[in-house]
Amino acid sequence: MLNLEPSPVTGRKGSIINYASLLSFQGGFTVPAYAASKGAVAQITKSFANEWTSKGITVNAIAPGYIETEMNTALLNDPKRLASISERIPAGRWGTPEDFKGPTVFLANDITCSIHG
Repeated sequence: MLNLEPSPVTGRKGSIINYASLLSFQGGFTVPAYAASKGAVAQITKSFANEWTSKGITVNAIAPGYIETEMNTALLNDPKRLASISERIPAGRWGTPEDFKGPTVFLANDITCSIHG
């Protein structure tokens, strides 16, 4: 992407959108490797956002909380853990993968060329 010519229309080269996690910012029970890897995603996003914005590339991360995916099946099937987690979710429900289409398209749009990190 760094080697691309800027778009003649926008003057930009593109957008990178990473998926971090709520666990990028706090530790997680029984998932230290996952939390560490998502913390790394958040940090590299900030570093590249600072470095590459002047080169016409925006870099951002979306950091979801609890999402109904196969990865969370054990939590979703444990009534006690499910209740404990669900009561702390401000939206009152677990997210779904569909919830991230809008934010992803928004961050990829040229109108967000001043949003970084």
